[in-house]
Amino acid sequence: MKKDKAIQMIGNALRKGRTALSEYEAKQVLAAYDIPVTREILIKDKKNLDAAIQKIGFPLVMKGCSAEIAHKTEKGLIHVDIRTATEAKKAFKEIMAGMEGFDGGVLMQEMIKGRRELVMGLTRDPQFGPCVMFGLGGIFTEILRDISFRRAPLEVRDAHEMMQEIRGHKILDAVRGMEAADKKRLTDMLINIGRIGLEIPEISEIDLNPVILSGSKPVVVDALIVLK
Repeated sequence: MKKDKAIQMIGNALRKGRTALSEYEAKQVLAAYDIPVTREILIKDKKNLDAAIQKIGFPLVMKGCSAEIAHKTEKGLIHVDIRTATEAKKAFKEIMAGMEGFDGGVLMQEMIKGRRELVMGLTRDPQFGPCVMFGLGGIFTEILRDISFRRAPLEVRDAHEMMQEIRGHKILDAVRGMEAADKKRLTDMLINIGRIGLEIPEISEIDLNPVILSGSKPVVVDALIVLK
């Protein structure tokens, strides 16, 4: 998706009175800015299940996907490590039942494996404008609050400083048999998140958590974009 289509999609959402994009839509915006996201397909009908499985491949993650549902885990709308068509059909049925009439579908997503999880995002400060965030992700985000901020636009130096400022910065190094994180790709991601904030004022918040290190490569696994 090109940037103009991303902006058009956000405009359509706002005209419908929506305050957020679905995960699928959010990742399309990110991909338009060369931010690496999971390979995934959104389906709304069980008859499209087999084709989606063939395209994405096992193991799969399946999620309920709707702009109206922010907390999918609490609602039991996430099924991970699905390895057979039988499991996928069962998960599809359970997820659609759990959607409780919300508009959306099931996100068929490649399962990204990696033990290191990061968080990235954007917030709009009343004084400083769009600010980019980086830190430790996953379940530790709210517990440890190990994060760093910079005002957009970011230079390469800013991104490097953010990575060094978090207390857990050594997680990005080669450790316990894991290769060092691709810091160039992380740098590009942080710079481009800042660009989204500057170029699309209708976006008030971006939350990318987790961003999993698959080997050395960071991949956005879950994404939330909140609109003004």
